[in-house]
Amino acid sequence: MSSDTIIEVNNISKCYQIFDNPKDRLKQIMTIGNRKYYDEFWALQGVEFQVQRGEAVGILGRNGSGKSTLLQIISGTLTPTSGNVNVKGRVAALLELGSGFNPEYTGRENVYLNGNILGLSRKEMDTKFDDIAAFADIGNFIEQPVKTYSSGMMLRLAFAVQACIDPDVLIVDEALAVGDMLFQKRCFSRMKALIEKGTTLLFVTHDVEMVRTFTSRAVLLERGKMVNIGPSANVVLDYRSRMHQEESAYYQSLLQTNKEQEPVQNNELIKEENSENTMNDSEKFQESQNSENDFGDKDAVITQVRVLDNQNKENNLYYPGDEIRIEIQCKVRKTLNNLNIGVRLRNKTGAKIYSWGTLNQDVAIWSGRAGGKEFWSETIQGGTVLTTNLTFSCSLGTDLYEIQAYVTQETDRFLREQRMLHWLDEAAFFQVSQKQHEYFFGGICDLRMKAEVKSLGGSTLEKKGFVM
Repeated sequence: MSSDTIIEVNNISKCYQIFDNPKDRLKQIMTIGNRKYYDEFWALQGVEFQVQRGEAVGILGRNGSGKSTLLQIISGTLTPTSGNVNVKGRVAALLELGSGFNPEYTGRENVYLNGNILGLSRKEMDTKFDDIAAFADIGNFIEQPVKTYSSGMMLRLAFAVQACIDPDVLIVDEALAVGDMLFQKRCFSRMKALIEKGTTLLFVTHDVEMVRTFTSRAVLLERGKMVNIGPSANVVLDYRSRMHQEESAYYQSLLQTNKEQEPVQNNELIKEENSENTMNDSEKFQESQNSENDFGDKDAVITQVRVLDNQNKENNLYYPGDEIRIEIQCKVRKTLNNLNIGVRLRNKTGAKIYSWGTLNQDVAIWSGRAGGKEFWSETIQGGTVLTTNLTFSCSLGTDLYEIQAYVTQETDRFLREQRMLHWLDEAAFFQVSQKQHEYFFGGICDLRMKAEVKSLGGSTLEKKGFVM
């Protein structure tokens, strides 16, 4: 274990014994020999990785993939069946809401109880108590029994204790989802400050956007096994791709069941359907883009994405106020309707800046906020090549921007149910700069504010040129 390694997970596995009924559990206790009255459930199998000091690492996976079990083992509240974990320094863990709290104790008493569990003396907790109480911000409830708290108040106090003791490792397992938006913002600001001071963060969430932007690396678990570890953006894409594959398999099974219940189709209709899907191997290779950056059912594929200026020329440098046109070319392989073609923009840190597609415009048309002809209800014949232009006036701040492009089939008019046909990461890039001697602003976008300065007497200083 190197000096910079603060967490070392060495080939850990965790097995649970599943009994059909309490009698089998009793029989197992009294059994001599190798007979088993239980089934084995391996929550984790052979998980191994290291985390460096000051890293923020996200842990992704479906429910039941072993995320919480992994965090409990690292925090020391659960013992692995095999393997071991080495952790340097003080570990603060926010796992199940209310864990470590005595419901009969007041908030104040539980603060000191948790401090004692974490190895802090009464004197040390005296110096930290005011900061903890201020961060929790639950007022006089700090003197009331915890059993009278709402889940939000419980979260506030639990996080305040863990975050204000300056831990070497902070472990957070989905608990923040309970808090209100303002408190969540305060929590993430605190976690960011801790990371900057050298605290290591392990963070479990189903919010892939948070993993992508808040962590530098991520671990992906699937059925108890670690299937990927690496830069957060790569692991998030892998996770989404796997989820898409599972979803597609589920809907295919439903479709197959429905087909088995339907009468036999006309042979000519079957031939027509098959002809739309007929492609030679070279066409499939050229259009599928078989890269690590894309996934989807590929019934329609994105073949080209370009960034164009108002002269219809490809360009990669723009300034606020410039017209930018993102051109997406895709080929529809089989007859489809309910299509949505769009983009997602991210800055160089991975933060999602904007997402928009043809269905967003259709919604505006349906609501009367925009005119024009809707696209969603159009039936597109197999073999059709579509070119979609998404045009906007640049109001972005100075940064490098990544374009992620997609084409989906939206079975619901308001983006609530979709089938991913093709998603493409890093489809194109462009940069935004500013001419400071002409016009500039700070931040990620231009809100195009107007300034008006008045004198104390209330008169507008128009004659002196102070109004824009």
